[in-house]
Amino acid sequence: MKSEQHSSFPSPKRGEGRARAALVTLLLSIFFLVLPALAARAMDIQQVTSPKGVTAWLVEDYSVPMVAIRFVFGGGSTQDPPGKEGLANLMTGLFDEGAGPLDSDAFQVKLDDAGAEMSFEETRDGIYGSMRMLAEQRDEAFDLLRLAVNEPRFDQAPIDRIGAQILSGIIAGENDPDTIAQDRWARALYGDHPYSRSDQGTRQSIAAITWDDLKALHKAVFARSGLHVAVVGAIDPETLKKKLDMVFGGLPQNQALAPVADVEPNLARHIEVDYDLPQTSLQLAWPGVKRKAADFFPAVLMNEILGGGTFTSRLFQEVREKRGLAYSVNSSLINQDHADALIVTTGTRSDRAAETLGIVRDVVKRLAEDGPTDAELAATKKYMIGAYAINNLDSSSAIAATLVELQLDDLGVDYIQRRTGLINAVTLDQVKAAAKKLLSAEPTIMVVGPPLAGANKG
Repeated sequence: MKSEQHSSFPSPKRGEGRARAALVTLLLSIFFLVLPALAARAMDIQQVTSPKGVTAWLVEDYSVPMVAIRFVFGGGSTQDPPGKEGLANLMTGLFDEGAGPLDSDAFQVKLDDAGAEMSFEETRDGIYGSMRMLAEQRDEAFDLLRLAVNEPRFDQAPIDRIGAQILSGIIAGENDPDTIAQDRWARALYGDHPYSRSDQGTRQSIAAITWDDLKALHKAVFARSGLHVAVVGAIDPETLKKKLDMVFGGLPQNQALAPVADVEPNLARHIEVDYDLPQTSLQLAWPGVKRKAADFFPAVLMNEILGGGTFTSRLFQEVREKRGLAYSVNSSLINQDHADALIVTTGTRSDRAAETLGIVRDVVKRLAEDGPTDAELAATKKYMIGAYAINNLDSSSAIAATLVELQLDDLGVDYIQRRTGLINAVTLDQVKAAAKKLLSAEPTIMVVGPPLAGANKG
């Protein structure tokens, strides 16, 4: 779920500096050590709006002279035209490969001279960008970000080079059981919906992508109406307003996105990806819950009790602790813009895969029928409240990423303060109802490994 977890900024693709790069690395390391102290106290999140109407959430902190920015434009790989799958992914690999008057080499030299790290990534629903910079060189860093956002060159040499790297991964994936399995999983769950397509694309689609395609996608997605921004570090609101207008103020107001329909994942399907492997992977899907649904927090608490990653979850206890069938087993509530699901994943010895699958299904069935206990709910509430800062606010990257996701979910600048009360207000009956609602359905199951001899395939 977006607002209950975070992903760190993607790592920069390269860094050719020596002394300056070492200094940046040292300062970033200190930044990560200092920011948890910021998270531990009440975080002052300011909503800053520039003269041109660009809004960002800002957490000022001058403990270390660094600034981190994270932003997202709605869209993502769902905007890849048919036959051009992989377009958004390729585009995100090219923003630091030349912009404005700077070709790839010149841009990288300038980025290194500015003591900054910049990267972009795509998801199904968005194009994310991020930058970390030294506060004393923020003018140079923000100017490079302005060029990347507004004037990417998409020169043919970088297109060919990055495209070849992507193509190499696609070819390798054609013989990789996990890649093949995930492609089949996506098609089984989502049919012909854009969520069923590979973000990487195919041999044919990568070869079909042109400079015009990249420019058209950039123009459609990079507009202020789909933009969310978060900034953490040594910068004041007035200075940030100027930087926001410099980087984003010249973009078009409105996006021109292709419509994407909502989709309910297909359930009650059994997928076998037959490989002679010593370990079998199991994946199961149940219905999910929308982020703004009234029973969202009951479902979140139920999922934590089921297998949300804690050592006390029912799946962990039954599959790993009692029987040693798997090193890890977990469940996740997945919220995307157009689909929601509850996913359970684990891996076990192939000769015990049928047994493991049976235990997972039994744990789920019992939770659906009986719900959790008072003790389980109390312990889970305590864990979720206490772990939030560690999981979501433990670095500048994490704070910025969390603030962007909170904006995407339209939860308000006071959500972090309200969250504890929302969790504590959940009753046992509400969690039982969420368990029955989500876990009573017949799941879609995928088995990657040898066939499950004698297994109940539902």
